[in-house]
Amino acid sequence: MPDFNKLLKPGNIGEGWINAIVDIPEGSSLKIEYDREHGIFKLDRVEPNVFPKPVNYGFIPSTKDTDGDELDVLIVCHEPIPTGVLVKSKIIGIFNFEDDGEMDYKIVCVPDDDRNTGDQIKTLDDLGERWKQKIEFHFAHYKDLKKPGTTKVLGWGDVEEAKKIIHECIERFEKEGFSK
Repeated sequence: MPDFNKLLKPGNIGEGWINAIVDIPEGSSLKIEYDREHGIFKLDRVEPNVFPKPVNYGFIPSTKDTDGDELDVLIVCHEPIPTGVLVKSKIIGIFNFEDDGEMDYKIVCVPDDDRNTGDQIKTLDDLGERWKQKIEFHFAHYKDLKKPGTTKVLGWGDVEEAKKIIHECIERFEKEGFSK
């Protein structure tokens, strides 16, 4: 499998779209992570099945977040997207989150061509308050059985805030890269 950080650009942030690679399909309790050193996806651990991912989870290639990994994405789609799939995605906002005392941003996006919804999801508000509550609940509690109190929900931001964080993560990647 290829090194996505060498093959793909993050996308066209100015135009509002990103390349997103899926790690974990919605509904899975398997913590799958991209192993950039070997160019494969690997099973990191099995999470308790009471906390399956409420949304497709992945990353933006050629970015580096403050936690040292690629910048995370939450890809909203009406069904699970398999691990390793590239999704051209529209940026609709950002979920601000802290994990073990470190910022761990999550860009919220939707597939660029969603004929199921007629491309109607354009902002976080289009997802509704209940959707946001489910995401907040999941990330506030998914580590409670092993490391309670180590996660903290810090709120939501709009497309412009998301673009700012993406640009910062692109710059960090270009300056620092990854050690392997």
